[in-house]
Amino acid sequence: MSESFVDPGFWKDKKVFLTGHTGFKGGWLSLWLTSMGAKVTGYALSPKTVPSLCDVLDIRVLIQKSYDADILDLANLQRAVLSARPDVVFHMAAQPLVRYSFINPVETYATNIMGTVHLLESLRTLDSVRATVVVTTDKCYENKEWIWGYRENEPMGGYDPYSSSKGCAELVTSAYRQSYFSNETHRNHVATVRAGNVIGGGDWSEDRLIPDAIKAFESNHPLLIRNPMAVRPWQHVLEPLAGYLILAQALYEDGAVFASAWNFGPSEDDAQPVHKAIDLFISNWGAEARWEKEGLEQPHEANLLRLDCSKARSQLGWYPKWSLAIAMKKIVEWQKAFQTKEDMKQVSLAQINQYMSSK
Repeated sequence: MSESFVDPGFWKDKKVFLTGHTGFKGGWLSLWLTSMGAKVTGYALSPKTVPSLCDVLDIRVLIQKSYDADILDLANLQRAVLSARPDVVFHMAAQPLVRYSFINPVETYATNIMGTVHLLESLRTLDSVRATVVVTTDKCYENKEWIWGYRENEPMGGYDPYSSSKGCAELVTSAYRQSYFSNETHRNHVATVRAGNVIGGGDWSEDRLIPDAIKAFESNHPLLIRNPMAVRPWQHVLEPLAGYLILAQALYEDGAVFASAWNFGPSEDDAQPVHKAIDLFISNWGAEARWEKEGLEQPHEANLLRLDCSKARSQLGWYPKWSLAIAMKKIVEWQKAFQTKEDMKQVSLAQINQYMSSK
């Protein structure tokens, strides 16, 4: 298939319901959608960090309606979805941190599994929706530490509460799709999406490499790295978001053909060890930034993880545009602009436009 694009004309005046709009990926997606004229309703808990991308970009003011609410409140979620009567739904609300899941497994399972159940249940009898994209993770696969990328039909698994909860969310979505959204009379076509290690400007989350690096370097401390040899599929946040948007367009226009699971990871060359990724970041950051290996015993983490994205390339015409080197450059540019108090909405929109015009 030839290259596909995010089509601003498609999104103009589309009603979009987005869970997790106050988060890092949700903030970028909200900005991108509204810049194309979409009418976005957001549903999420308040931001968990100060600062947050949501507040820096004024996302709750930018979108049409914002609910500061819990995905586990089924009755409230159903009322919000019914009021919005969306054309397209993106489900991003989640507990997204591996290490946090070891400490808070009940919250992780409740949010990531029952939150998905509540969202799909809220859509089951709604006749306005034509496309639903449920966001999970590359960590949903049963990781065998092999050298090739995981394909969409590989078994679900997960060593830790976060990873296994996302594997469960995949199974829940598949069951709902087959039970309620696969008949000829239901217009809502449901897909799941799995991205790699997403990085970008405006992420202040705990226990993530780039946010931890920025905190360390801004305070003139070395970054402590738990597992410098672990290989991760690094990608700029705009890469998977473009895939989600292109997939939603295809679901809306062509329906059941695309109602399945999809990987949106980086190119094979950008599945790199942690130490190489942070060295690239440091080369852009400058000054006296440095890292050291942390000596404390750590919870289990996968050592090798790659995604096979040939399905998205061949059937959707999506492919990665920005290399890891470009991604690191864009993150440092964004953070330096934030430090000098530039208009971060315009800085972020400029990066979106740069990405859309990239080949």
